[in-house]
Amino acid sequence: MHSSARFPGFLPAMAAGLSGLMMLAAPLGAVAAELLDPKPRIAVVSAFEPEWQVLKSELAEASEYRVNGRSFITGKLAGKDVVLFLSGISMVNAAMNTQIALDRFSLSAVTFSGIAGGVDPTLHIGDVVIADQWSQYLEAVFARETPEGFAIPPWMEEQGIAGYGMIVPRSVNVTRENASGEEERFWFPSDPGLLDAAREVAAKLDLADCVEENKCLTAKPKIVVGGNGVSGQAFVDNAKFREYVLATFGAKVLDMESAAVAHVAYSNGVPFLAVRSLSDLAGGSEGANEMATFMGLASKNSAAVVKAILQEMP
Repeated sequence: MHSSARFPGFLPAMAAGLSGLMMLAAPLGAVAAELLDPKPRIAVVSAFEPEWQVLKSELAEASEYRVNGRSFITGKLAGKDVVLFLSGISMVNAAMNTQIALDRFSLSAVTFSGIAGGVDPTLHIGDVVIADQWSQYLEAVFARETPEGFAIPPWMEEQGIAGYGMIVPRSVNVTRENASGEEERFWFPSDPGLLDAAREVAAKLDLADCVEENKCLTAKPKIVVGGNGVSGQAFVDNAKFREYVLATFGAKVLDMESAAVAHVAYSNGVPFLAVRSLSDLAGGSEGANEMATFMGLASKNSAAVVKAILQEMP
C-alpha cells in the first residue's frame, strides 16, 4: 500500500479531503474489544492444522473461544498458562490473528511453532531453527527495467539491499505505544530472554528423526539458536532464489508467517520467539520437494522444542 510517510510527496494535495472523509466514515459507537480471558498467558501460535494438533493434544484444562470464526483455546501446556491458535497460512492471516489474540487475551509473550524451508546449506530436514531476528523479504519495490538494469523510482531512497531481478526489498514503517512517530525497520527481534531459554533447551533436548520405521532422516536433527529468518507471501521451492536469500539476508530459514507475527508483537511491545523445524529445503534438495514426507516429523520436533522452552520460562 502506498503512503505519503514511505513515499514523500506522494498525493500531498489529498490530505485535507481525506481527513474529512475519514471523519464521515468513522464507525459510530465503536468500543475497544473486551478481554475474553483476563489471566496472563503465553500465546502458542501455529500456521496450519498438522502443526497445531501436536500441541492441542497435550493441552490441559482447555476452554475454547471463537473470534471471527477462529478458535482460541486456553489451558495449560508444560505447566504454563497458554492460549493456542492457528495463525492461518500467509502473512496477512498471521498478522490479523495475532493482533486479535493480543486484543482479546492478556499475553505476556508470543511464541510460534511450525515448519519452514531451510536456506542455510549446513542445515538439514528435521533441524529446528530459532532465529535472532526476522525480516519480510517480499516487502519490496518491483523496479522498472531500464537499459542499465532494474531501477527504483528516482525519488525513492536507496537502502542498499540487493534485489532479485525486479524485486528490490525495502524496510517498513512501524508505530509503537508511546513512540513519538513512525520507526523504519528491516529486522524484527526475537526476545533475548526467550532466546536464552531456547539455548538451554538446545543443549539438552533430543529430536525425533523418523516419520515411521522406514522413513528416517539421514542426519540426526539438531536445534540451532541464532542467525536470521525471513518470511514472505510466497511458498519457495526454487534453488536460485534460495541462494539469493542466503547471500542477501544471511538467512537460515524462510517461511510465510514468522516475520509478520514478529512485526505485530514488536508494535505491541510483547516478547516474541519463533521455533521453525525444517520440513524441506526451499528448492535446495536434489529431488522433488519433501515437505509432504517430513511435515509430520518437523511439526512434532517444533512442538517438542516449544514445550521445552515453556518449561524453561519462569
